[in-house]
Amino acid sequence: MKLVPLAGCLLLVTVARAAPLEKIENCTLVETPWADGDSFLVKAPAGQEMTVRLYGADCIEWHVTDRSDEDRLRTQRRYFGITTINADPKRSIELAKGFGEQAAQYVKASLSQPFTVYTAYADARGDGRYKRVYAFVVSHQGQDIASELVAKGLARAFGVYRETWQGWSQSEYRAYMEGLELRAASSRAGIWAHTNWNSLPEERRIQWSEDEKIALAIDKAPSISEGEEINPNTAARDDLMRLPGIGETYANRIIENRPYAAAEDLMNVPGIGPSKLEKLLPYLKFSEN
Repeated sequence: MKLVPLAGCLLLVTVARAAPLEKIENCTLVETPWADGDSFLVKAPAGQEMTVRLYGADCIEWHVTDRSDEDRLRTQRRYFGITTINADPKRSIELAKGFGEQAAQYVKASLSQPFTVYTAYADARGDGRYKRVYAFVVSHQGQDIASELVAKGLARAFGVYRETWQGWSQSEYRAYMEGLELRAASSRAGIWAHTNWNSLPEERRIQWSEDEKIALAIDKAPSISEGEEINPNTAARDDLMRLPGIGETYANRIIENRPYAAAEDLMNVPGIGPSKLEKLLPYLKFSEN
């Protein structure tokens, strides 16, 4: 617990622990037309099916069906520095989406034999339309699929992190994944083989600038309606992003630090202080009633 100042008073903030992981062995992959490298359908031995979303890894979108997918694909292309690798934007986009498909094919091959899922059933819905749960997935050979995707340059180290199935802390896991990404980039693995290193800093600057402008716009005019409330313990990523000042990075941080007993607990989230919390307060609830 810690004392945090808010609006002239001291609040006692409780640091919550993530729910324990359940180990589910002998799972099988269920083929679907929508699966990608970081999100796919699995079947447990008892027959129940669930869509898992990998912790810590973000593969390039290759099923682009709406504006949200398009925006994420543009952000991913800028992150890898591949938006300027071809004068024809369409060919550049198709190359990027091809790596998204490669990631999906790698997962399909790696999970061709029964594998293990570790999950606490944390809600991993992106746009709120599909039920997904965050999970670690380990192949029959003992390979952590998210780690392998990042190491092969088929994903970026990004998303939600938590204590791992091996017992690593959230911070240790984040640092490990970022290290794998750095190694993949330095060896020109996967997508990194096509990175335009000269334009990469500018591409990331442009993305950062756009994110900042969006954050400012959201602060002034949140997309959530007056009187509407969102539960930070259960809301999907895109629903959290409707809150004032909450973009994708903050939404992921809110998700990875769940659960919250009260609004003040959100100050356990890196980057959320008293000022940002006060803007969130009118739109928060902590029960489903």
